[in-house]
Amino acid sequence: MDGRMVMRPKTGNELRQAFVDYFAERGHTPVVSSPLVPKADPTLLFTNAGMVQFKDVFTGKEQRPYSRAVTVQKCVRAGGKHNDLENVGRTARHHTFFEMLGNFSFGDYFKEQAIDYGWEFLTGTLGLPADRLWVTIHEGDAAMRLGPDEEARTLWRRYVPPERIVACSTQDNFWAMGDTGPCGPCSEIVFDQGPGMGCGRPTCAVGCDCDRYLELWNLVFMQFERSTDGRLSPLPRPSIDTGAGLERIAAILQGVPSNFDTDLLRPIIATVEELTGQRYGADREADVSLRVIADHARATAFLVTDGVLPSNEGRGYVLRRILRRGLRHGRLLGLEEPFMATVTGRVVELMQGAYPELADSRDYVGRVTQNEEERFGHTLRVGLKLVESLVGEVTAAGSAVIPGAEIFRLYDTYGFPVDLLRDIAAEQGLQLDESGFEREMAEQRAKARESWVGSGEVEVPASLSELVSATGPVEPVWHQTFQAEAVVQALLAADGQRVVPALEEGETGDVLLNRTPFYPEAGGQVGDVGAIAGDGTSAEVVDTRRPVPSLVLHRVRVKRGRLTTGQTVHAMVDAARRKVTAKNHTATHLLQAALRQVLGDHVKQAGSLVAPDRLRFDFIHWSPLSDREMDRIEEMVNEQVWENRALQIESMDLDRALALGAMALFGEKYGERVRVVTVPDFSIELCGGTHVTATGEIGLFKITSQGGVASGVRRLEAFTGPGALRHVKQEEQVLAEAAERIKARPLELSEKVEKLTGAARELEREVQRLQGRLAAGTLEALLQHAQVVDGIRVVGSVVDLRDSKGMRELGDRLRDQMGSGVVVLASHMGERVTWVTMVTKDLVPRLHAGHLARDLARLTGGGGGGRPDVAEAGGKDPSRIPDALSKLPELVRAQLQKS
Repeated sequence: MDGRMVMRPKTGNELRQAFVDYFAERGHTPVVSSPLVPKADPTLLFTNAGMVQFKDVFTGKEQRPYSRAVTVQKCVRAGGKHNDLENVGRTARHHTFFEMLGNFSFGDYFKEQAIDYGWEFLTGTLGLPADRLWVTIHEGDAAMRLGPDEEARTLWRRYVPPERIVACSTQDNFWAMGDTGPCGPCSEIVFDQGPGMGCGRPTCAVGCDCDRYLELWNLVFMQFERSTDGRLSPLPRPSIDTGAGLERIAAILQGVPSNFDTDLLRPIIATVEELTGQRYGADREADVSLRVIADHARATAFLVTDGVLPSNEGRGYVLRRILRRGLRHGRLLGLEEPFMATVTGRVVELMQGAYPELADSRDYVGRVTQNEEERFGHTLRVGLKLVESLVGEVTAAGSAVIPGAEIFRLYDTYGFPVDLLRDIAAEQGLQLDESGFEREMAEQRAKARESWVGSGEVEVPASLSELVSATGPVEPVWHQTFQAEAVVQALLAADGQRVVPALEEGETGDVLLNRTPFYPEAGGQVGDVGAIAGDGTSAEVVDTRRPVPSLVLHRVRVKRGRLTTGQTVHAMVDAARRKVTAKNHTATHLLQAALRQVLGDHVKQAGSLVAPDRLRFDFIHWSPLSDREMDRIEEMVNEQVWENRALQIESMDLDRALALGAMALFGEKYGERVRVVTVPDFSIELCGGTHVTATGEIGLFKITSQGGVASGVRRLEAFTGPGALRHVKQEEQVLAEAAERIKARPLELSEKVEKLTGAARELEREVQRLQGRLAAGTLEALLQHAQVVDGIRVVGSVVDLRDSKGMRELGDRLRDQMGSGVVVLASHMGERVTWVTMVTKDLVPRLHAGHLARDLARLTGGGGGGRPDVAEAGGKDPSRIPDALSKLPELVRAQLQKS
């Protein structure tokens, strides 16, 4: 001893740091907590233990640059197999959110050092009395052919007398990652809190459900690999996984009877005391509610920070249950106004030092929490009256079960949570008809699925729907300005699914603002681009979209600094790009009106693209447009442009707009109030897009192409303004270059081309006459060299023809001349080989042209086939043609023998 006073950690923050420091000094790499949403692990709702982020390291799928690690892992157990929700608040130790201290060895040290480290930290660093510590070991398992863990027992006896070493069953003291894979016995360090904390029974001992013997430290000796047949084989590099609950150890250090009395949770309870006027410890049931709120506020703050939002599915549903359970306990304490955002704010204050991501998300967590609380407040106000009436009816009828149909009605019509109804029913001594409720739910899901399929609507990702509920609607100012001050409401990672507290320099993601000048993609118009800037932050907006109503997402690339939730920024639209896009959008309105006038009222818009560089318009029409129709449509649009008509844009009731004859845009949904864009005496449409103030701003309209996209649907593509002028210039340049090549003036080009085409046709006819004479000579030569195979004439040769059509024509003439026989022709151009095979009809029962073509093609590195009388095939190696032709008699003979 050097005489210096040893400072023992006392507070939760000191304990957390002391744990990390202790193991870091012993060669362990500190690793930050992984998110509560496990990455690439669909087997878990939430991260529920420290080893989760190291799962692939233990199984060997992942390699890390260290063999020892230390973590303080944030965990949630509130869903699936690991579900502590119903016990929270009613016991001293259960939590939905907790922190797990962990030290890990990946094939480095094993039992001896793990035991030494655990004992030394608890008794040395923390100063826990050794005489109050017990340990457990695995008692063995005959079914696994595994005896007691005598190695651990021997190692523990260096610190603990034999009577305080307890052998426990596989259920309590054997850990496995799954049905197969790494596994091993466990060894726990247990703290005896004394008879005053126990059940008082004479038989009370380690393993009792009371709080006297409190597990503090769990060592997993990962030493076996379990195979599919259940056999255990020793791992070549055994590992260590340690888990210790921060809250439990803090309670022992601070000498308090419950985790909720520690400085990790008591300040949160104090905040609820201030809000309610309720004193902790004065009333047992009120204490339950105070503990529930404190615990659930922690879980809410961390889950929302890690990207989980309240919803009716998956992780979001668990969060909603946690949050609404806490809110209901607030009502039990008399809190009628929103309060949970205040409590989550206190959580952030207490824990942001250890978890900085909380500070970045504080305002966002508050908004999500308050929004959910307001929704729940409405649900409770309506639902509780209905539940009260329903309970009375059930009780009066002498029943003890609330029918499934009534449960479903409360859930489906009023949004009343089933778990909350379950709690209320239990308090009244009633049960729920759970199976009846599930039947109703299954029927409802089937109906919803039929409705969805019939509507053709695309299902919205749950994460985005949840984001709308969490943040509320955005204020659109894109019709008023190109720039606006705004606040970052939320940020999504590049995958568009995970809410993150910040986007760092170089990262891509989505930004949700409380107000935006950026027009989101809708009605065929592309989303705006531009920039978002703040103090030291610059981000390029590369797209703007509205995946669900009231939610506008700006896809950004952070160029400098970082974007964080709650940050005030300046949003700036690329005004030049927006203006040329507006020209194209107004032009689509003029185009639709012109189409209806020229082609008829049956024309309806079937789709569109309004981009800055072009426009595309799909419409219902049954046949291609004639040149005359195209010219007339283009002229009508340009007439409206040159008249420079001022657009009239106003908001009105939908019924009035439709009565005025307004056309609805493809794919758009409209509310009771709509925006109507009118070009006087020519066009009137419902439209939320951006437009010019007068048609003259379009400048010029030029149709560039037409085509069909589906049965009864035509497509026109066009340019406006500078784009149209560029297109005209390009056409002029192409015409001038073509005229120069044939020594003509541009306006004489058509006449000169017609003369050249006529001369070319005459030359082609002369070529065909010469080829005919050549073919006649070739025909005679080929017939003279015909082979006879088992009495059948076979012509096989390479011909100098460039296409299969010429080869077939030559083959037909050969076959006709032969009367009976086989024709095989080969040619090649570059590396491409072509085979044509023919068999006269009298030989088809015995010979198959398709099989010959296939076999010959294979000999030249290709394949193919065809009918019994005529076939084609291809090859890739011209050098093998002679060898293939030499095998032709053999191939013919083989077919004859099979017949």
